[in-house]
Parts: sequence; structure tokens; C-alpha cells
Amino acid sequence: MKPMGTVATLLRIFPYAKKALPRVILGTIAALGAHLFALTIPQFLRNLVNGLQDHGTVEKLVPAVLAVLALGICEAGFVLLRRWLVLTPGTHVEAGLRRTLYAKLQELPVSFHDKWPSGQLLSRATGDLSLIRRWLSFGLVLFVANAITIAVGLAILFTYNWLLGLIFFVSSIPIWVRGFKFEKNYHSIARLSQDQAGDLATSVEESVHGIRVLKALGRGDFASAKFARDAAELRGTEVKKANLIADIWIYLILVPEFAVGASMLVGVWLVSQGQMTVGALVAFFATTTVLRWPTESVGFLLSMTLDAKTAITRFFEVLDAPIEIDDPENPKTISEPKGRLEFKNVSFKYPDAPAEAAPLLDGVNLTLEPGESVALIGITGSGKTTLTALSTRLYEVTGGAIELDGIDIRDLSREELRRHMAMAFEDATLFSASVRDNVLLGRPEATEAELAQALEIAQAQFVYDLPEGLDTKIGEEGLSLSGGQRQRLALARAVAAKPSVLILDDPLSALDVDTEAMVEDALRTVLTATTALIVAHRPSTVQLADRVALLENGRITAVGKHSDLLATNAHYRHVIASLDEEKEAIR
Repeated sequence: MKPMGTVATLLRIFPYAKKALPRVILGTIAALGAHLFALTIPQFLRNLVNGLQDHGTVEKLVPAVLAVLALGICEAGFVLLRRWLVLTPGTHVEAGLRRTLYAKLQELPVSFHDKWPSGQLLSRATGDLSLIRRWLSFGLVLFVANAITIAVGLAILFTYNWLLGLIFFVSSIPIWVRGFKFEKNYHSIARLSQDQAGDLATSVEESVHGIRVLKALGRGDFASAKFARDAAELRGTEVKKANLIADIWIYLILVPEFAVGASMLVGVWLVSQGQMTVGALVAFFATTTVLRWPTESVGFLLSMTLDAKTAITRFFEVLDAPIEIDDPENPKTISEPKGRLEFKNVSFKYPDAPAEAAPLLDGVNLTLEPGESVALIGITGSGKTTLTALSTRLYEVTGGAIELDGIDIRDLSREELRRHMAMAFEDATLFSASVRDNVLLGRPEATEAELAQALEIAQAQFVYDLPEGLDTKIGEEGLSLSGGQRQRLALARAVAAKPSVLILDDPLSALDVDTEAMVEDALRTVLTATTALIVAHRPSTVQLADRVALLENGRITAVGKHSDLLATNAHYRHVIASLDEEKEAIR
């Protein structure tokens, strides 16, 4: 896709800033008003100098001084008004953009998050949106106001003397030429800088989350060296940015100084020839002084605008990402859930898999009757976890269909589907919230009795011994708890949701043998009324199920009772033997 131009890119943000636009426009008018008051002051100076030169008295000086003072106060008032107008709406726009981005991240499929580093998303949600807010409240307002001021100021300079005005105008041409080249070079550097900042944030996040591994393996120096390299690359890019900005500042400072010097030489000569009054010459240079700040601001305002363009581009890279798993236009509902789950010739291939690669799942057929529990086993990498993820539409099937109570799950809204289906993962993820909030995440309206029952089934009564019991706040990702404690809370969360179908992706792997046995006994009471698909990595987990399904070469090759399959299926015996070996290794 061809990159959008700067103006077209910047305009994309304005639909998200509609409520702020009136005050931004008023702020721009206020900024322009301040500049125009400043440009009015030289007019009084011209009349004052000419008047004093024509045998004026000191008494005539007082009204002129008071008039200049009044204009200065008006200028300051408009500056204050501009700040008051634009600061607050800019923060509202930033907050709205952040909510929009977060909502989009929640909508995007898991396949998107598999590919995007979290640091890149974090940098977009914080640094980029903050930059957009500063540009909208400050950069845009001053860029427009200063550009108009420069145009008006140049026109006023011509009224004093056309030759001096022409000299000043011609002298400013190198600034605009250099500014055009600056835009072309700066954009790519700014984009690289913001991407590297995202990579650096990813490095920090990975190091913090993996701090236990780094310390245990003594690899802290390795992580520090990698971070130092990433930081050095970012520093190098920032230095290049600074060099580009410094380069344009040379033109922004030297060119106006040269223009003033040339104008002064010509201006003095014009006064000596009687072609220009002293007052007009004084007013001319007073006007150039007023134009100095708007002219010098072009550099950093242009760089801020280009940074904003890059930030907006990065923001819309997320917002424009397709939502591949969406709700149907006319979603169906399940009024009387029974919990019958059926896989019909299901196939799946990961989007980033090579074109020549075979599908991971290729024609899976399996039916779970209401209230039935089925254990899913297979060798490592056979696609067991993927099959469970397809049932909750974390990924979308690439062939076939999955039906819940006779309805294709793609015909249900995602909210409706996940109301009837809950999942407990092997990698238990908890949130920085209370125990209560974590367990009731899928069903906040559950009663205290239902909460207590879910904790009892998961053998998670340890929460009552925490400092504040159920109201104890769990640290980030629950790392303040042991692996077994996290798994039990995750299992309690799935049970508390009271789904008609429960998907268990080996949620007992971190438990000791005795706790596992107690959880399995408690789960049997739940599984009698709930349809369950259980990914089994332990022989004891297989014992929970009414039937066992063997996943082999992308298909279900055998379904039956554990004892029957053990007696009749060689591959099943091989898989069970490998599970026994894993269990012994864990012990």
C-alpha cells in the first residue's frame, strides 16, 4: 500500500477529535490574535518616532507608551486564553484514543497478538497517543497561527517599503526549500525511532516478566547487554534526529539574521536618500523582531508535526488491522443450553504457516453429548490445545464447522458463545485484582455460595489464609502465588462461570499428586452436569473422562473407553506410555 501524505495522515485523527475541534479552533484564533496584537505595536512605534522627529514633545510619548502597554497586555491575555482553550480538550482526545485503541485490542483475534510484541502495543498506547495530544493542543495550533502570522507580517513589511520587503522575502526562500527536504528525511528517522522505542519497551517487559528465569540461569548480564544494544540503537537514531533538527535550525537562525542585516544596510541608505522615514525603518525592524519567534518555531513545529504523523500512522496500523473473528450480522441465541458440542470435519492451519505446510488439523470429527466428558490425548504438537482454542473461537476454523447445541458457533455472537463455554488453560493467567474479582471474572453476578463452591472444587481454600482473604490483591500475573495456586484459581474461575461446556487444557499440571486427586474427585461432581473436553497430559486426567479421543496426524483416529483403547490401539498405548513417563519425570 502506498504511504499516505502528511496532510492526509494528519486528517485521519480529526474524526476522533470532533468534540475538541471547536476549542482547538478558538485556541488557534486566540494564538493568531496574540500575534496580530504584537504586529500592531510597530505601527504605533512608526507614528511615535515620526512624531518625535517632527518636533514632538515628551507629553506625546505617554499616550503612545500606554497604547503599546495595552497591546502587550492584550497579547498576553490572548496567550493565556489560548492555553486555557486547548489544554483540557487535548487530554480528553488522548483518553478517547486510548479507550478506542484498548477496545480494538480486545476485539482483535489471538493471531494478531501472537505476532505483535506487547512493547510495540504499549508504546502506541502511551508514547504515541501522548505525542498526538501534544501536537493537537500545541503543535497544530501554533503551526497554523504562526504560518498565518508570517504571511501577514511579510505583507506588512511590503507596506513599509517594497524593496526591504522583497529582500526579506527572498532571503526566507532557503528556509522553505530546506524545510521541504527536512520533511522527506525526518519522517523515516522518526518512524524508526518510535519503532525502536517499542522494541526497547518489549525488552524491558520480557526481562521483568522473565526475571526469575534470568536470575536462576545467571543470565542477567546477557539481558543487560541486549538492552544496552537496543538502547544504543535508539540513541543513535535519536542523535540522527537531533542532527536533522540542528541542521534546519542553522537555516532558521542564520537566514533571518542575514535578511535583517541586508535590510538594515539598504534601509539606512533609503533613509539617507529620503525614500523612507526613520519611523518606518524602526517599525520594519520591530516587525521582523515579532516575526522572529514564528519563523524560528517552524523547525520544532515541523518536527513535532512529522512525529505526530508517524504516531498517527502507528495508531492506525492497529485500528486498521482486520477483525478476522467477528460477530455475525444476525446472531442466533441458545435459549435452553444443553451442552452438545460437535466438531464436523474441522480443519485448521495457522495464518503464518508456510503455504506448502499441511494443516495442523485436517478433518476432525468428534461429538460430545450433553453432560459427557471426553479426554483428548495425543503426542506433543498434535494440535490438542489448538482444537480447544477453536471451540471458543480464539482462532477460526479454516474448514468444517463446530456446533454448539446444533448451531454453528460462527452464527453466535462471541459474548453468547463464551457465556455457554468456559476454558481453563495450562498456563494460568491472573490479573492485578482481588482473588474475588479474578475468580468471578467470567460471571461477576455469582453468589458468595457459588464462589465458595468453585474454590472448594478447585481445592483453592488457601485464599482464605491470605492477608485479606478473598479481597487480597494478587500481584501482576499472579506471580506472588505458586504455579499450583495460580492453576487452582484459574480452574475455580472456569467452574464459577457455570458454563454448559467446560474446556480444560491440562489445568492440573502444576499440582502435586495428592492435590490433583482431590481436585479430580471434586471435578467429578461438576462434570456430571457439564459437558467437558479435557486435554490430558497425565494418565490420571484420562480417568476423569467418560470417553477418550485420540488425536493423530490431524484427525481423531479413535474414540472409546480408556480400557478398550488400551487393549485395541497401539498408538494409544504409545501415547499413554509417554504420559506415564512424563508423570514419573515430574515426580
